[in-house]
Parts: sequence; structure tokens; C-alpha cells
Amino acid sequence: MGKRVMTVDDSATVRQVLHMTLEGAGYEVVQAVDGEDALGKLSKESFDMLVTDLNMPKLDGIGLIKVVRQNPGNRFMPIIMLTTESQPEKKQEGKAAGASGWIVKPFKPEQLLAVVRMVCPL
Repeated sequence: MGKRVMTVDDSATVRQVLHMTLEGAGYEVVQAVDGEDALGKLSKESFDMLVTDLNMPKLDGIGLIKVVRQNPGNRFMPIIMLTTESQPEKKQEGKAAGASGWIVKPFKPEQLLAVVRMVCPL
């Protein structure tokens, strides 16, 4: 079985593209619709990597990363922010929260896979 990746995005279209791209490359994918949904799944299952949107209802990506990083078991898990935001301040905020990398939407599937494979090789 491949590495387990959780994708978190409030857009069904983005979740579908992430799922198809990552599963097609050999990763096992679990989807969450927002930060709260992701935390619920993280409390029951373990993952090798997290790919999260920044702007989401209920709990945004920065808040999600901060909570995830509080768990010692997730200290070294790669977390990629996937967002339309490209301002240096936002990137710095994500990095300070514990993001491992940043991909700006729209993205090409090859671009996503290159980053995922770099931080979470199969």
C-alpha cells in the first residue's frame, strides 16, 4: 500500500483533482472538506502527509496546521499549503505555523506531484 495523504479543501473540484492526481501516482488519499473535518479524521487515522487549502470555513489551513503540529506524532509530517494566496506575508504565516511547502492555485498536476514526491516519496 502507498503512503497515506489527507487532502483538505472546501472545493469539491479541487479535492477531485487532488484525489485523481495523487491516487494515480500510487498514494492512498483521504479527503476532508475543511479543517474541522480533517481534525476529526486525523484523530482516528494516521497519515504520511497533509495537503491543505488556506481559506476554508470553520477552520482555515493555518489553524489546522497549528493544531496538527501540537501532536508530537505529527511533528515531522510534511504539510503542503495549496492556495490562491501568494503574498510573502501569507507564506511566512504558513511557514511559522509549520507548513513544509506552498503551492499556488491553479496548479499543474505534475507540479503538485513533484512537490509531494520530494517531501513524501513512495
